[in-house]
Formats: sequence, C-alpha cells, structure tokens
Amino acid sequence: MARPKGNVGIKVKTVAENRRARFEYFIEDVVEAGIALAGTEVKALRGGQGSIAEAYAEVKDGQMWLVNANIPEFSHGNRFNHEPKRPRKLLLHGREIARMGSAVARQGMTIVPLSVYFNDKGRAKVEIALGKGKKLHDKRETIKERDWKRDAARLMRDRG
Repeated sequence: MARPKGNVGIKVKTVAENRRARFEYFIEDVVEAGIALAGTEVKALRGGQGSIAEAYAEVKDGQMWLVNANIPEFSHGNRFNHEPKRPRKLLLHGREIARMGSAVARQGMTIVPLSVYFNDKGRAKVEIALGKGKKLHDKRETIKERDWKRDAARLMRDRG
C-alpha cells in the first residue's frame, strides 16, 4: 500500500536540522520534498556536512527552490565541484507547489526547511513546512513552556 502524500517518510540519516525554525514559526503543514543535487553535493551531504539554518524556500515560475542552504564543497572534488550556496530545485507535485505558493501570497506565511536527511532508499530529502512567524510574546510563552517541561521532568526523575 502506498504511503499517503504529505507525510514524512522514514529518516535513516539526518544530515542537517533547522532547530530554530520551530522556535521562530508556528509550523502548520509539513511536506517531504526531493531535492535536485549534483554528485559532489550528495557526497558532501553523506559526509554529514551541510546547513539549513538560514535557508528558506520560494516559488518561482511554478517551481519551488531552496535558497541560501549551505552545502560546502566536497573535499575530494576537482574542478567540477559545486557552488556552496546555489539555489537548489525542490521536487514536489504541481498542486503542492500551488497550495504552498498561494498560502505564502495570501496569508503571509513562509516556507521553511526543517531538516535534510536520507530516506530508506538512500535518496536525499528535505522536510519543508509552512510557517507563520511568531511574535515576541509567543516566543516568551514557548520559552516558559519549555522551562516548565524541563523542571517537571527533573522533579519526576528526582521523586520517582
């Protein structure tokens, strides 16, 4: 039976994670997307290099692009090595691109990459999500909630 669309697959090896995204944005809709990479980019990712901390996705001419993601040059690459911060095409269905693009245009949302990983078939995938920016008071609430959970876990561990 086929896996339903929109769900995130099995992550075998996580290469890069954007931990800041869940703090900065309310995450609405998470989608798994393929990513078009050059050979040296795949080798660099398999080596555990790469960062999506400052990256975002945008829709241009009916295609989705991952912008500002940093995959450093492969150490054993030659003159055919890739450019580290080039825009990379994300592979999604047309209706998914249209839905996310309209949410960005109408509701002022942002398309944020959450993680880059290899799935069980060895393919590089990007987990992207629609995010709505948090205000300062929302971020404070998140910090309070996180601290409370940490204190509650500490109390449970010490008492029980």
